[in-house]
Amino acid sequence: MAVPLRTQLAWAAINLVERRPVMQQAPERILRARKRRARVSRLPGNWIVTGRPDSRAVISKGEITLADGAVLPLRIYRPKAPSTGRLPVVVNFHGGGWVSGNARQSEWWCAGVAAQAAVVVVSVEYRLAPEYRFPVPVEDCYAATAWVAANAASLGVDPKRLAVMGDSAGGNLAAAVALMARDRRTPDIALQVLIYPSLDAARGFPSETENAKGPALTQKDVLNTPRIYLRDVEAEASNPYASPLRGNPEALPPAIIQTAQYDPLRDHGYAYAKRLKAAGVDVWHTNYEDAVHGYISTPGIVPAAKIALRDAVAGIHDVLRT
Repeated sequence: MAVPLRTQLAWAAINLVERRPVMQQAPERILRARKRRARVSRLPGNWIVTGRPDSRAVISKGEITLADGAVLPLRIYRPKAPSTGRLPVVVNFHGGGWVSGNARQSEWWCAGVAAQAAVVVVSVEYRLAPEYRFPVPVEDCYAATAWVAANAASLGVDPKRLAVMGDSAGGNLAAAVALMARDRRTPDIALQVLIYPSLDAARGFPSETENAKGPALTQKDVLNTPRIYLRDVEAEASNPYASPLRGNPEALPPAIIQTAQYDPLRDHGYAYAKRLKAAGVDVWHTNYEDAVHGYISTPGIVPAAKIALRDAVAGIHDVLRT
């Protein structure tokens, strides 16, 4: 079997415009490549690939000021449908290999989750490497999650029904925040939603070789980004907040884990699901056939994305709404 032709052709066109991927750049060239990717994302008709956000969600902007003075932009998604009482809340972290991306790139997904699961989604724009290396991005995400819990009343959300969610590097950050919250005993996290997550910064997996030339993510990307995110891969890769797969899985919140068939990171999700289940954690793991990495940002070229959204909504609703 091979990646569907439709997906291959679409990604070939994206890569042609973008030229060399951000995640394969030397650190000193990443800022320029990041800006080029942002320009590509604003091209007319881009919604054909990225999807239109659900019209039943209201989108607003916000920001968090951290203790060190840093300001993190937020995008907040709320269902238009009237509700009584506070809604559950999902704090989302975007993907991009810790070196690129922004809160808007998963807008189709976040708006869909908000509208269909009847929850508030707060998407966080954390600081990126190489300007801000580990542990700054993960501490940003933890601080944002704690801020949402502490400001639940003004946000109109229920801090007892709080989930973290992320895709790719964002899945790594969501899993790490779940570990941090358990270790630091606050805030209480009810669910972690990990979408094709990167979970080990140094260990290799068979899927990385099998899908080495993936259309959206390659083995080169997987190998290069930890060297940019971490100051010292050899020393820091064993830190569970950098590599959640190496952490203690005891007493973690339930997990929804999604993986894609043609993704170098596919086996990361399999390994984490197995490890969590062995520790008695409830896990719902789904591997989507014919899907590639990045599908939540490219529903127009990866049909499985719509099925994945439906599944995520069902799981989030079951855990947070009941």
